[in-house]
Amino acid sequence: MAVTEHKTANHKTASSVDPAEMAHFAKMAEDWWNPSGKFKPLHVMNGCRVGYIKDEICAHFRRDPDEDMPLTGLHILDVGCGGGLLCEPMVRLGAQVTGVDALEKNIKAAQIHAKAAGLVIDYKYSSVEDLLDSGQEPYDVVLNMEVLEHVTDPGVFIKTCAGLVRNGGLMFCSTINRTAKAFTLAIMGAEYIMNWLPKGTHQYAKFIKPVEMVRMLKDAGLAPDEPAGMTYNPLGGSWKITGDLGVNYLIKAVNA
Repeated sequence: MAVTEHKTANHKTASSVDPAEMAHFAKMAEDWWNPSGKFKPLHVMNGCRVGYIKDEICAHFRRDPDEDMPLTGLHILDVGCGGGLLCEPMVRLGAQVTGVDALEKNIKAAQIHAKAAGLVIDYKYSSVEDLLDSGQEPYDVVLNMEVLEHVTDPGVFIKTCAGLVRNGGLMFCSTINRTAKAFTLAIMGAEYIMNWLPKGTHQYAKFIKPVEMVRMLKDAGLAPDEPAGMTYNPLGGSWKITGDLGVNYLIKAVNA
């Protein structure tokens, strides 16, 4: 894929933005908050990943997860925020949230929905490279959820995002494993049989094995935990955290 460059007065940073991916998601941007629409899988997944993120943040920063707003005082960056599906629950848990996305249609959809919900969220139409180049202060937590399989170079992308995590802060990543099982379920099943996602949403070659993810996080100067699986139960129509890394998985890393 072609790589564009963003220049600042001091240096230039190659962009991780994939124009083909942006064109694909631009066609779906207006459907972000339709629970039965093109992003239905993320709506169904959201409760599971929000619970995981909340619990891990609370354990790391010694917060009580049973409080109404346990993330109060923490500043969270959601990279590739889309329409704000993660930003809004993070705000409701008390966090100060910034959402960044390289697709302007996504940011506009997120802003409209947040305003209607009465939520204050700092949405930025920008690449993460430009955000880092702007001199942005680092965050307590950076979220890279279902983004890495859509960028040009996930290793470089993770290093860029690591520059936005403060000392002692956290980065969360979730993506899809590069396995035959993932190809069968995440591409053939979700896109071609169940029609949960538009065809072409995922490319098998861009899936990332957990061992590769761990190496990329370490190369970025972070200390990753063991990956956790995220498994879909078709009978109950719900997701849960498991030890099965065969398809979807998450990983937390500390900027030690």
